[in-house]
Amino acid sequence: MKRTLTFVLAFVLLLSVAITAHAEDKSVTIGASNTLTTLNPLAMDNTEVVKYACSLTFLPLLELDSSLNFVPQLAKSITTEDNLTFTVTLQDGAKWSDGTPVTAEDVEFTLILGADPASFNVSLAMYMIDGTDDDGFIEAGAEHIDGIQVIDDRTLTIRTKWETALYTFNNNFGRYLLPVPKHVLSGIPREEFLTLSWFNKPDVISGPYFITEADLNHYVHYEANPDYFLGAPKIKYLNLQVVSGSQLLAGLQSGEIDLVQQTMGSIPIEDYAAVRALDNITAVSGTPVTNESIFINTVNVPDVRIRRALLLGMDRTSMFDALLEGNGELVDGFLVSASPYYSDALGMTAYDPEEAKRLVDEAAADGAKTVYTWYVNSNESTWASAVEYFAAMYEEIGLKIEIRTVDLATLMNIAGNCEHDIMSVEYTYAPVDPYTDVAWLLGGEGSWTGYATDATNEALALSQKLTDNAAIAEQYLIVDQAMQNDVPMISGWVLSTLGAVSNRLTGVKPDVFGTFIDVQNWDIQ
Repeated sequence: MKRTLTFVLAFVLLLSVAITAHAEDKSVTIGASNTLTTLNPLAMDNTEVVKYACSLTFLPLLELDSSLNFVPQLAKSITTEDNLTFTVTLQDGAKWSDGTPVTAEDVEFTLILGADPASFNVSLAMYMIDGTDDDGFIEAGAEHIDGIQVIDDRTLTIRTKWETALYTFNNNFGRYLLPVPKHVLSGIPREEFLTLSWFNKPDVISGPYFITEADLNHYVHYEANPDYFLGAPKIKYLNLQVVSGSQLLAGLQSGEIDLVQQTMGSIPIEDYAAVRALDNITAVSGTPVTNESIFINTVNVPDVRIRRALLLGMDRTSMFDALLEGNGELVDGFLVSASPYYSDALGMTAYDPEEAKRLVDEAAADGAKTVYTWYVNSNESTWASAVEYFAAMYEEIGLKIEIRTVDLATLMNIAGNCEHDIMSVEYTYAPVDPYTDVAWLLGGEGSWTGYATDATNEALALSQKLTDNAAIAEQYLIVDQAMQNDVPMISGWVLSTLGAVSNRLTGVKPDVFGTFIDVQNWDIQ
């Protein structure tokens, strides 16, 4: 009996060690279909894949959940009494991985870096902060911004130049400001920040995962932060794997990919049925908020008749019915039906090739160009097919479209330099805050559209002063009517993008917003 008991105890010990080892080696792979431009939160572009890849390591102040509520991350709350001064209160237990508390000075330090010309973060609207110039800059090397006041270790106030709705502040600064550690980085010359290799393998972080290795075109490997202040992650390893959209189905089927989140990985629409049929996967349709937006550079396409012909000569309904199979909706303008500010009064512009041809003929007779270049994201295969059909439709009304298919990083560079005539990209406008993106996209010279009018500027400004949803909707209706009339932007269609998660995972639901809020609680059955 003693030998038997010894054997049983030894077996239990070995089993315990095996279970512990298995728990420590848990690994999850996330499929992404767009390459990353950076892992540096001070150099983020406006793509969601970069925002989420960075925020696994450096937490935002707030994040949107799947119900479109702002929930705490580093910040416990953000409040305002006058839509001008915003009080940011940090969570009491927020700390860096080395045990140092996250402080209001860290937030101020990051905002200053974002406003310094040497380390300017293009993804943040610093121009909104009082104390910066019209472009959002401060004097190079400045150590303070007049509109930012540190009250104590956990509290600071940020004053804006004009009235700003709380939802806009929360989305713009709450979600996209990822504070970095002042006590680690304060001695580095500012001109080095945008190319600082430390961000590719930082040793002091606020988020749930360290980056251990990265090849931006192919993968990012993460390892759990055991000292994460919201709780040590149950999954030790996360891997962000960059593949083409057409490879996501095979990866989900084989088990090599465990998760596809709707804004990081774009499952081709033609694969939706096959993904839904997989036994090892749960497919989740996201709220239709991802707008296949067509941006017309009004500097390069100055004749409004040509722009209106592009809208009227596009049979969106036929393409939607043929290619999307009901996975989304059609709208005009920026707002989708999920937005609290959407208005049915806008209606939808009908396909009218005869009027489109008349407009082209009239504009051409006055010397307008009839040949234009259209840039398309190579990872959006279904949309790329639709653009080919649209180009054929345009031939019939007298317009020649030269389609150029490029990867997302190249597309963002082309759009950022305003080198396009027309470009299209899946753009997710936060339904609770259309202002941030719309005001930027309609920012006049230098924006993707090059478009702005007194009427749209006034409507957007007024939307920031109102609190009644119906009154705010009236202002966005003015903006969307301008999209119908002046056509700097066309909504091709709105996707209900498909996410997918392996059935071996628990605590994970892919959605357009909120997927990673509780990543520390994910587990493997």
